[in-house]
Order: sequence, then C-alpha cells, then structure tokens
Amino acid sequence: MPMKRRFRLSLLLALALLPLANCTWIEDTWMGENKKPLPGNRVSVLAHESKLKPDPTAAEQEIQLPAPEPNTDWPQAGGFSTHAMHHMMIGPSLKKAWTADIGAGSSDYRRLLAPPVIANGRIYTLDVEATVSAFDEKSGNRLWHVDLTPDEEDGDDLMGGGLAFDAGRLFATTGFGHVVALDPGNGKALWRTKLQSPLRAAPTARAGRLFVITMDDQTHALDQANGKTLWTHSGINEGASVLGAASPAADDTLVIAPYSSGELAALRAENATVLSSDSLAAGRRTDAVSGLSDIRGRPIIDRGRVFVIGHGDLMVAIDLRSGRRIWEAEIGGVQSPWVAGNYLYAITNNSEVVCVETKSGRIRWVTPLSRWKNAEKKKDPIVWSGPVLASDRLIVAGSNGMTLALSPYSGKPLGLAEMPDGVTIAPVVANKELVFLTDGADLIVFR
Repeated sequence: MPMKRRFRLSLLLALALLPLANCTWIEDTWMGENKKPLPGNRVSVLAHESKLKPDPTAAEQEIQLPAPEPNTDWPQAGGFSTHAMHHMMIGPSLKKAWTADIGAGSSDYRRLLAPPVIANGRIYTLDVEATVSAFDEKSGNRLWHVDLTPDEEDGDDLMGGGLAFDAGRLFATTGFGHVVALDPGNGKALWRTKLQSPLRAAPTARAGRLFVITMDDQTHALDQANGKTLWTHSGINEGASVLGAASPAADDTLVIAPYSSGELAALRAENATVLSSDSLAAGRRTDAVSGLSDIRGRPIIDRGRVFVIGHGDLMVAIDLRSGRRIWEAEIGGVQSPWVAGNYLYAITNNSEVVCVETKSGRIRWVTPLSRWKNAEKKKDPIVWSGPVLASDRLIVAGSNGMTLALSPYSGKPLGLAEMPDGVTIAPVVANKELVFLTDGADLIVFR
C-alpha cells in the first residue's frame, strides 16, 4: 500500500594504541615518534552529555558486523548508487602517501561540497570554482584539469555540484545548472546539458541513466549517452534549506529522491511513476533553523528497505515494496548515514554519533562529540562529517581539523589524528586507502 503518512567511521589508526589525550598529528605517518604538533589550541573532541539515550532493551544481543571487504573503486558520492557500502577494508598501518592541491577550497562565502570519486586508478575532484581534476591514485600527479565555468557566467557566487563515474564516463554537475559528461582520460567534454536551476548535489548514475536534483526540487533523469532529458519529477519546493543537497539513491528499477521540503519520493527509474511518497517534515521543532525539514543526508537502499535521516529530527526505515514505514525515530541530522549489517550509524544535529538497529530503530549506543571550538562561550560550531566504517573503525572528521576513530561495537573512542585543515566532507575508501579532502582543497591519501 502507498505511504499515507505526511511527509516529515576502522580508520585503522595505529594511534588507537596510544592514550587518547596524547594523540597528535604526525606529519607523514599515523604512528611513529612524537613530533612537534601543529600550532593552535587543542580542542576536546568528546562531550560529556548526550541528548539521546540508548534503549536498555537493545543491549541484549552482541553487535555483529559483516567482515571488511576490499573495494577497488569509489565511483559516486556515497560509494555506489544505492549508498549501501557496509564494511570497507583499509590497510593495517596507514601512512600518508601523498597530498595534492585540487584548486579552490572553502571560504567565508563558498563551501567545498563535492566529495572525490575513484575509478580505474584515478581520483577525480571538483573544487568550488567548478574545476574538475584527475590525479593518479598511486603517485598523486595531476593528469589533467578542466574548468566547467560557462563563458557567459561569473562563478563568484555559485558553488556545489559533484561527480560520478559510470560505464567509462565521468559526469559532473555544477552550480551553473550544467550537467557535463567528460572523457576520463583527458577531461574533454562529450556533451553538456543546461537545466533551469543550479545543482548542489552530485549526480547518481545507474543502468544508463543519470539522476540529478536541482535546487528547485526537481529530479531529472538524463540519458548517459547524450544528456537528453528522459523525464522530470517535481517535488515540493522549499524556500529555505540547509547548505548543500543530497544525491538520490537508485537501483536498477527505482530512484529514491530526497527534497529540501522533507519530501521523499520513490520513482520508477524508467518513467518517473510515483510508487510511494513520504515526508520527514519537522513537526516538533519551532525555531527557524531547526525547523527546516531538508533531507541533506543521502538516502540508502539496502535489502528491500530505504533508510533516511532528515534535518527535522526524524529518521525512518521504509519498506521498499509497499512504501510503509517500518519504524521511525526522533533522530535528526544532515550527514549521510552508514548501514552495515543490521546496524545504522549516523551523526546527529547535536553532534552525537549514534548506532541504531535497522530492524527496530532502537538506539544501541550514543557517543557525544564536541559541538564548539570555544565550549565556554559556545562559539565557532564544529561540523562533523561521516561516519565511514572501515576495518572495525568508525571514522568521523571535523571542521576543527580532528579525525576520530570510534568502535562500531561500543562507540568508545579508539584514537584520533589532527589534519592540516578542517574536514567537512566524509572520507572515501578504495584499494585499502583512506582519502580525505580538506576544506582548504588538499587531497590527502593514506595508504
């Protein structure tokens, strides 16, 4: 039956063996002799209180996760088109292999939003000035770069977009409203399609189609071969939303489209027929910012279910076949959740890392993170990105320049490292490597 309800990180840090308070950034390695740390004030990465509480009945069974699996590529935002990556594998002793500058990073008025993608031994990036670059994954050498800014446009006020690799082509969306197919070997444009509204999120590629969502809450399906629009679905447009946007999730037959209004639509990939719809609208919150219902985290399709978290303090599990809600929980966030086995991990609006049972929605554990760089005055909020599960470590990264590893079984901190800049884009994993993109546009590969 259709939905009737209203729309509403193991970074195998070797540092985990060190006392948490003594872990500082080491320039070329994740372990070794303690060198002079970076200048600046040290900020606690853990808070003492949490608003969410574990469900006492959820501790009856031991948490079991699927074994880590290696992957050679990370071709899209969220990994694969379904955004279900489960348990990734990284090396047992990671060291920094190389660092590269991808171009323009975040500033006071523009934010770096596009995560890197990895395919066929290359890492592709998109900076805030719409420049796409290709790097050799082994050496870090930049192989080519291309500026996607149209001749008639001024890119000073625009940002966003992202990348996806599929069927031998690299696809890019931009804040100019352009969708571009590129030759991954040299960056040459194969086709370019202009839509009527800017794009903030990366495209999703699946089965010969490219799915993109514009800022005016329209989902477009394009033909990967030529960029021709196959169909368009209009969601409920919201005047205000959280910075950024979520890429749709897709399998061979369905597309799950998240919108800034909190609306969620399940569409047939072939023709945009609406199979079901729901809303994660914020009905319990009254202040202007927290009341935004935007779905900023990417939805997940996994084993016949859809998992979604909204900014308006609501997380839901939906049966893919019937559109019925399986459970809902008062958990809100803007980061994409991570599913692994029978558990779902997420970062909440209150900077908590939470583990939730996928079958029931019960909270298994909660680890509160620091919310402010200046905790006493509650100034300079910290943005946490992730989580990513790799080799029995749950990895989160912060705008304060700290990367933290937690136990996915208990939520206890295992280790931390200091990055050269803030990180507000979740790391990606491929070939047992961990790849970070900092706010300052530094691409860092640990191997």
